[in-house]
Amino acid sequence: MAVDKQLMLKMYRDMLRIRRFEEQIWNVYTLGLMHGLAHLYIGEEAVAVGVCSALRDDDYITSTHRGHGHCIAKGGRLDRMMAEVMGKVTGYCRGKGGSMHIADMSLGILGANGIVGGGFGIATGAALSAKYRKTDQVVACFFGDGGANQGIFFEVMNYAAIWGLPVIYVCENNQYGEYTAVNKVTAGKHIADRATPFGIPGRIVDGNDVIAVHGATAEAVKRARAGEGPSLIECETYRYRGHHVNDPGLAYRSKEEVEAWIKKDPIERLKGRMLAEGQAGEAELNGIDEDAQKEVADAVESAKASPYPDVKEVSEHVFA
Repeated sequence: MAVDKQLMLKMYRDMLRIRRFEEQIWNVYTLGLMHGLAHLYIGEEAVAVGVCSALRDDDYITSTHRGHGHCIAKGGRLDRMMAEVMGKVTGYCRGKGGSMHIADMSLGILGANGIVGGGFGIATGAALSAKYRKTDQVVACFFGDGGANQGIFFEVMNYAAIWGLPVIYVCENNQYGEYTAVNKVTAGKHIADRATPFGIPGRIVDGNDVIAVHGATAEAVKRARAGEGPSLIECETYRYRGHHVNDPGLAYRSKEEVEAWIKKDPIERLKGRMLAEGQAGEAELNGIDEDAQKEVADAVESAKASPYPDVKEVSEHVFA
């Protein structure tokens, strides 16, 4: 797919912002500046950025427990995200949601979700809403290979197919559901093949190639806006770190396997393409990385300086 220089640079910048944010999350965790766990997105940046770069600002996404990358790719502010992770009042949910529940309705981010497959119903309902309101908004529903085995996945695809809903189900197949290899718990060769019984397109994409992900998503978006219904995209990718920050990740994976995937790093691949095609120079790309590192460092300092919520509001903003 042909992609212009400005879009390439934006995708490169967004992937770096995700990578540097996640690296700082690890530091924040090890320094004891956050409570609970975080699920790092390092290695999977091309999926979030490839998908969200094909969406409009008023389109929606639903996310997962490994959701920082999705939020950043859709326009989330790093300072408010970091504050939320640290439980500070300046966070997106006033410090009450934490890592797995960041949301910003003004950006179409309908929320990360600590429930495996928890975004399926939300995304499909949002797509139904868009159809009833006769907007041409589209919903991207991110989920993992583990979520693909939740029963609601089949239910929502059935409804979306019958009603012709503008929703794109994006499977981030990072090869492991927590500590179990996908081929040990998931029948069939490809998760994308599950689209076939519902009569909707199912496509497998190299999830470490941001341009390929963008192209596949752009086609699905065009189809959805035209009223032609849902699509399923399976992005084959890999998380470099463990399931969460307290998991070293090597007890159930070999060092050789991890290193083989790192050689296909999505950020380095896009960088190499831009350099080879003369779309950018080393100095420009290094400057983008420096800017990303500074933005993340500033977000950490801002969050550290922010207060915790007042105990008086413990029962506020609670709806269930």
